[in-house]
Formats: sequence, C-alpha cells, structure tokens
Amino acid sequence: MMASTPRTWPSVIAGIVATLIYFGAAELIALSLAAASAPALLIGQALIPLLPTVLIKSAIAVFGTHDKLALVITIVAGGTGLGAIIGWIGARRRGLALALLIGFGLLPAVVGFSSGAGLLATVPSLGGVAAGAVVFAVLLRLADAPARAGGSPTGTSSAGSSADHSTADSAEAGTDKQDQSPARPGRRAFFGLAAGLSAVGVAAVAAGQSAATLARSAAGTVTKLVLPRPATSAPAIPAGAELDVSGLTPLVTANDDFYRIDTALIPPSIDAETWQLRIHGLVEHEVTITMAELLDLPLEEHYVTLACVSNEVGGDLVGNAKWLGYPIRELLARAKPTAGADMVLSGSDDGFTASTPLEVLIDDRAALLAIGMNGHALPRDHGYPARLVVPGLYGYVSATKWVTDLEVTRFADKEAYWTTRGWSTHGPVLVASRIDVPRPGATVTPKGDDRVVTAGMAWAQHTGIGKVQVSIDNGDWHEADLSEELDNDTWRQWRCEFTGLDAGTHTVTVRAIDAEGTVQTSQRRPAIPSAATGLHDRQFTVS
Repeated sequence: MMASTPRTWPSVIAGIVATLIYFGAAELIALSLAAASAPALLIGQALIPLLPTVLIKSAIAVFGTHDKLALVITIVAGGTGLGAIIGWIGARRRGLALALLIGFGLLPAVVGFSSGAGLLATVPSLGGVAAGAVVFAVLLRLADAPARAGGSPTGTSSAGSSADHSTADSAEAGTDKQDQSPARPGRRAFFGLAAGLSAVGVAAVAAGQSAATLARSAAGTVTKLVLPRPATSAPAIPAGAELDVSGLTPLVTANDDFYRIDTALIPPSIDAETWQLRIHGLVEHEVTITMAELLDLPLEEHYVTLACVSNEVGGDLVGNAKWLGYPIRELLARAKPTAGADMVLSGSDDGFTASTPLEVLIDDRAALLAIGMNGHALPRDHGYPARLVVPGLYGYVSATKWVTDLEVTRFADKEAYWTTRGWSTHGPVLVASRIDVPRPGATVTPKGDDRVVTAGMAWAQHTGIGKVQVSIDNGDWHEADLSEELDNDTWRQWRCEFTGLDAGTHTVTVRAIDAEGTVQTSQRRPAIPSAATGLHDRQFTVS
C-alpha cells in the first residue's frame, strides 16, 4: 500500500489537467468552426430539460441572468472531478483510465450528433479528446521518471547479505543519493508542466466562452433583417416619465441590460429569410407566414414591460423596451379559432413551449409577434428573428423566443414546458414594487434641508400603477410621487422624501397599488407556482 501512494497523486493530477485541456481545446476548436458545439454547451443543453424544478429555481434565484454561465462552470468543474477519478484509476490500471478518458470525452459528440447537430458538432469533442489523451500520457510518463531514474527502491540483491555493516551502509548511502538527486528535477518538471497546462486549459475555456458570448451578441445585432418604418409608432416619452434621481433604474432598458431567462444554453441561430410561423390546431384555416410577408404588414411599436416569474421580491428580472411587431390577434383572426379553444401553445425553435390564454391574445392589448427591440432587430439572445411579447403575463406563459409555431388548443388537452414542472397555467403578472435608492447598506447624508430621498420602480402590466406608498421603520405609509405613466403596460418610477430621520440604521419598505385598487400583498411566498410575493425592504444608515 505504501509503495503505491507516490504514484496515486501524480495520476490524479494528470487526470485533472487532461480534463482541463480537453475542455479548453474543444472550446477553441468550436470557436474556430463558428459552431456552438463545445462539450460543456452540448452537455448543458442536454441536462437543462432533465434538471428538477427546484434546482432550476434555485439557480435563477442565486445567479439570475448568469445562470447559464454558472451551469457551464459547474459542468467543467464536474468534468474535472471525473478526471480526478479517472486519474486515480490510472494509478493502478492505465489502460482502463485512458479508455474512460476517451469514452467520457466522446460522450458530448454523441449527444450533439444524436440531437441533430450534424458531424461538425463532433469535431470539438474529438479534438479535445486527442489533446487530453496526449497530456494524460505525457504527464503519467513524466510522473514515472523519478522512480525509473533512481532504480529499484530496495536497490540490493540477496547475494550481498553476508557483507559487513560498513559496506552495506556505504552502498545504502550511495543508493539514497542516486534515488533522491534525480527525483527532485523530475517532480519539479511534472508539477511545473501540470500547473502550466492547467492554466492554459482554464484560460482556453474562459476565452472560448467569452468569445462565443461576444459572437452570439454580434450575431443578434448585425443581421440581414432591415426593419421597416412602423405603421403605428410608439408615443413619445413624456417629459415627466423619468424622475431625476441618481441611481434610479432607467425607464427604458437597453438591449444589453435586458434580463435573459430561458431554457436555451445555446441560443438558436435562425436565418430570417427561411424563418416562418405556423398557426394551426383548433382553427378553421391553417396559416403560415414568412418573414417577407411579416415585413410587408402594418407593424406597430409599443412600450411593454416584461417580467420573469422567477423574479424574487425586489429582484431585477424585469425590464421595459420598445417593441416592433404585428398584433397576434390579427394573425389569429386569419386562422379563425374554433369554439372550445382557450389556449395557444407557442413553440420555439429550440423546443420550448408556453401556454397562453387565448382571450389574452385576442383582446385589445399590445400582444405582438415582435421582430424589433428598441429600434433594432431582436438580438439573438432575445429571440431573433421573432418572438412573442404579451403585456400582463409572466414570460414563462407568453414571451416565447425564436417562435416558430402557434397551436390553438385547450388547457385540458396540452401542457407547456414550465406548467409540467409545477408552475401555474395562466401566469398573470402581480402588482409589484422595488427600492433602487438608497442602495443596500448605504450610508446616507441628508441634504441641506434634512431630506433623505428614497426611489424605485413599480409595475402592474396592463392594469397600471395607481399609487406607491413608502414606510420608514414600519411606521405610517407615505404616498410617493409617481412619474408620468407611459402607458398601463409599462412600469413607473417613484420617489419619496423623508425628513427628521435620526442618525443610525433605518429600514425603508415599499408597496404598490394598481389602478384597480389592488394592494401589493405583504404575505411572503416563493415563486413556484405563480410568482414570489411580499414587500421589498432595505436597510440604510443616516450619518
């Protein structure tokens, strides 16, 4: 047992380094091929539909819009742990370890090919396996070098057993010198090479992911799709729609800052020229519309605030943008839904589905088949070339990106992606508010007239915000000043000033009341099944 110990840790390290090189080399190869086929992405996309709801909800709550990056990092970390196990096996059975390294390395290629990605999707995994296997073999050979250089640990034969003690001691001392002297440079070379290759592997993964993110972003903004002038333009933003408070969230969210929560680890790459939308199911006439036909229709612009059902109380998974598109009710009117239909199951190019109440899509709200966002074609991450935008519903039942299919059906007959995982079927947006100013834990110096300013956002899409009230240290509610309403489908800014606050720590709490008089509930509950509730509060210190 003691004799095998020196060989175990070098083998484990070799397995870890080989795995990092595998991921790094595969990332760079995938990037050079302009293919979203890096092993971490292929594995992640295959895992997302299999993950339990509670794990997905926890990941969104902890990482927010960085949940996909967190998944990639977790996969690489898990793969590295698997590499360590393979290395441990390699200390005893190197042939088996090498076979396992190659087998597990090729698994993403099999996943990619079986999902229809084509032969090109296998190239990064194959290249990564080759690089990882070479590194594994080289490191194991280098780890063995000190033992071979020093000869046998015992170093003597039984024939010399009758030699006197001084001769034996002298021979043993000579053997010690032979064993120890070459071992040091061998170990230094092993650990130096292992550390260097590990850094290269980590850097390659980071570079590959960063470059891929930039490439996806560029692909969404630099497109062949030229947006026409809208037949109906969005109203000009009133002068009083934005309050002059430093640190307050802007009324309109920039495309790069708009939250992104979806099930696509690899956003689909869709050619607008070949894209089409099919409307079918419980309809009198099946309808198919192409992008060329859509661009010729009288398109409309509307400001609409979207919110994610996974948004925690006071969270930032909400944003407001100017959308360009065609009313969904007009498309459904062409198809003529039949009696009994009460739901539209929208389908994405990546397989995601959402169940939207039919009545919401045919009333007078600005429910759009959108192709533009803030004056530009949709970014790829936000649904290029077309997506759904429906005021008043959380995104999981309405805001399907990369949309290609609308099936008119019944809630009793069909379920959507998230409703099969425990979320409610209809998903109406609840009245909500949050505090932006002061920041959490901030130290506030009152203005010259002893004023302390609090400010934030409130939303109740398609109903509108009627009032916002603010309390300090659980005291009386004070009515806040509201910005001018852009329309009832968008959020509003609020501000409320307090005077006479003593030095020390204070807690500010906010609640909103919608235009119909519904008061935001103070009852705390988690997001599942139909959005988190409770009042947002924040502590700050008055100096």
